[in-house]
This record gives sequence, C-alpha cells and structure tokens, in this order.
Amino acid sequence: MEPNQLRLSAAHGHGGYDSDFSDEESGEKSLQKTKRIQEDALLIKPFQKAKQGSVVHRQFAAEECDREEARKRRFHLISMDAYERHKKFVHDYILYYGGKIEDFQRSGANDKTDLDVIRENHRFLWNEEDEADMNWEKRLAKKYYDKLFKEYCIADLSRYKENKFGFRWRHEKEVISGKGQFSCGNKHCDENEGLKSWEVNFGYVEHGEKRNALVKLRLCPECSHKLNFHHRRKEVKTCKKRGTAEQNSKEPKNKKTKLSRSAKKKSKKKTHKDQDSSDDSNNSDKGILISFMIL
Repeated sequence: MEPNQLRLSAAHGHGGYDSDFSDEESGEKSLQKTKRIQEDALLIKPFQKAKQGSVVHRQFAAEECDREEARKRRFHLISMDAYERHKKFVHDYILYYGGKIEDFQRSGANDKTDLDVIRENHRFLWNEEDEADMNWEKRLAKKYYDKLFKEYCIADLSRYKENKFGFRWRHEKEVISGKGQFSCGNKHCDENEGLKSWEVNFGYVEHGEKRNALVKLRLCPECSHKLNFHHRRKEVKTCKKRGTAEQNSKEPKNKKTKLSRSAKKKSKKKTHKDQDSSDDSNNSDKGILISFMIL
C-alpha cells in the first residue's frame, strides 16, 4: 500500500480508520434536524414571540434593567408611610429643581377647628329660616345647640354698670352640678342662698340681625342688685300648690265673716251714738235759740 493512499484513508476515517456508514449517518441527522425545524414551525402560534438567541439586544437589556429598578422603587415607596413619602418627594424636588424647605411650609392662618366653626355659626335661638340653607358648618353648630339645656341661663354681669349683659345656655356638666338653678346663675358667683328667679327680655345682635328673646335666670341678692342696677326686671314667683291654696283661702273667709259680723255690731252702736249726739246737739241749738229769743 502506498503512502498517499494511507494518508487519504486516515483523513477520511475516524481515528485512522475509514467507515462506509459515515455518510449515511450524517445524512440521517440532517434529515432529522430539518424535520424538527418544520415541526417547531408548525407549533409556533401567530402571537408568540420568536425565541431569542443567547446574546440579547442592548436596548432590550436596558429596558429590563429600568423595569426592575422601577419595581424596586415602587416597593420602597409602598413600604413608607405618608409623611415619609411626602418628605422624600420634597427632598427629591429640591435636589433636582433647587429651592428651600421654607418654601414648602404651609401657613396655618386659614386653619379652623370644630370650635372655631361653631363660634362662627352659633345662634342663641334657631328658627325655621335659619335651617333653610344648611351646610356642614351650620349642621355642626345646630348639633351643638341641640345638646344645650334651655331652661335657665348663665349670665355675665361684669359690665352691669353699662347696662350690658351676656347670656348663654347651660351645658350638661352645669346641669348636673346645679349651676344656674340651685346656685347663682352669675358666671363668677357660686352663692346658694336667697336665690330669686328673674325674667329678662334679652336683646342682641346676631349675624347682623337684631333679635329678642325672653330668658329666665336665678340670681343671689347681690347679683340681683347688679341685674336691676338701671331698672327693675320682672321677678318670677313660684305658685303654691292647689291643696294648700284652698286651705289658706278657706281660713280667711271664716275670719272675714267673723270680722264682718263684729264690724256690723260696732257700726250699729256707732249709729246709735251718732243719733244720740245729734239729738243732743239739736236740743242744745234749740236751747240757744230760745235763750236768744228770750233775751
């Protein structure tokens, strides 16, 4: 065997040996590969994306990175409370656009509490016209008004010399403690003895409208003097019970009858005496006339 033939056989063979089935095996593998490719093409759906290669595109990688970073940032914001989130947004704004923290501090000049709203919309007495157009502020003031007790008033008599008085209704704690009914109704007085009830025609200006209300209050003697410093108010007196009133009314009638009888007797005696005295006077006059005629 010549050397040239040995080189050819070594080049065509595997490991120095040639085979007659090598071409057939490579042909079968190529046919299987083509069949597999065709079958995969049949199984691909119309909306299915094509398979990516081992190396992705640079733009796709950048988009995926941005998406992942946004997901982390969103999770971080959700885990924060509202105040911390607000502070972060303000800090980011100042960092990117410039400015000062003082520019973001809100002014509390227009802030109002529930008490401020009640003071602005409170009314001493509510009528049907006041309840016509009700917003939430008026409803809040009306709800507070309904909780007040409107039998007796609490008075402020500090400016009694100017004939100016302040009145308000009592709240629950004052009713429980007896302030204004069993103790003096003056705001700065707690006297419990010698209380008197007074009715006052209270004239006041409310929301630019002049109104009047008849109120009742109980005051001690000293505070009553302050209330009546300029002119006397109407005193409210308690009515007695019907049973005792009837008994008291019967007793004076009996006394009156007894007195009337004794008065009649005395009047009769007086009339007799008067008649006797008149007769005597007439006789004396006649005697004078007679004596004058004789002379």
